[in-house]
Amino acid sequence: MFLLLAEWLKLSHVAKSFPKSEIWALLSRHQQHVEWVGCSLHDLIQPAFSFLVGVALPYSIASRLARGQSTTRMAGHAFWRALVLVLLGIFLRSMGKDRTNFTFEDTLTQIGLGYGFLFLLGLRPVRDQWIALVVILVGYWGAFALYPAPGPDFDYTSVDVPKDWPQNLSGFAAHWNKNSNLAWAFDTWFLNLFPRKTPFLDNRGGYATLSFIPTLATMIFGLIAGGVLKTDRKVWLKLGWLTAAGILGLFLGAALGELDFCPVVKRIWTPSWAIFSAGWCFLLLALFYAVVDIAGLWWVASPLIVIGTNSIAAYCLHWLVEDFITANLKTHFGQEIFAAFGPEYEPLVQGAAALAVVWLILFWMYRRKLFIKI
Repeated sequence: MFLLLAEWLKLSHVAKSFPKSEIWALLSRHQQHVEWVGCSLHDLIQPAFSFLVGVALPYSIASRLARGQSTTRMAGHAFWRALVLVLLGIFLRSMGKDRTNFTFEDTLTQIGLGYGFLFLLGLRPVRDQWIALVVILVGYWGAFALYPAPGPDFDYTSVDVPKDWPQNLSGFAAHWNKNSNLAWAFDTWFLNLFPRKTPFLDNRGGYATLSFIPTLATMIFGLIAGGVLKTDRKVWLKLGWLTAAGILGLFLGAALGELDFCPVVKRIWTPSWAIFSAGWCFLLLALFYAVVDIAGLWWVASPLIVIGTNSIAAYCLHWLVEDFITANLKTHFGQEIFAAFGPEYEPLVQGAAALAVVWLILFWMYRRKLFIKI
């Protein structure tokens, strides 16, 4: 959630003022999504969010069972939560539009579409969770592989892909090319069932509704990780398990991509991406588990805890208040305040100020135990 809010720092804007700086180029690259194949730090935001939904579930189920709730009641709440997440995602994506923007590739909608199924898996033994994970990843890969790949005469410009785009893949990997794959074909049918100004032809970024299926796999990885943390194993065994799972995930996901068996593409959440990004999530979870739970250095993460404990509030604030905060800072502190360090750094200073205000709002909520939950 911090990385999501940190988009306001607009590092890529600053990098344009220093075209010869490798440091600014690196910072800019990791605050943007890669065009198609590959991974940046920014690409890990949505997988981490989805992964942690799974990690938290075993604790949530145990807490509700301890309060005497039936599984039927919990399931009803889980599917209600899923619906609210989908609707909230659509609402936020419709901000500034002249009509409801029915789109389902947003982080919240993707989590919502799979959350009910995740809950049901949370009630099952770990073996069943692993089986579901394999079925999802293999089945989703197989569905893309069976869908006809675009031929040599396919007009990519008709689906908002530049001619001779260097990110286009060839051979077997072409089954996962932008706006010419199974998920794109599904959306050209599904999204046109909703009222739209013009017929849906393609998504400019290549994102797709069906990505919720492998996103569910990411949440299952988190569910399994949460189950490991909740066991009575020694802390060092838990840490070792998470670390080993992370390394294996990175290796296996990258290998599938390098062999052209399944390219690592976040935008359509390929199975190799689900595995590769889960590897990073396992390693990040291991790191924070070692620092906070084992070493007891909770204060190191305290600024992040303020954001993470109110993740839904932080997500909504990210979408809703940046311009409002910036405008008011300029009103009360002067129009030139953000250019105090030079015009090159103005986007960074402006974003940092807005980010500080949002953090203070979340800190105020944290101190008063005001947590927005669905």
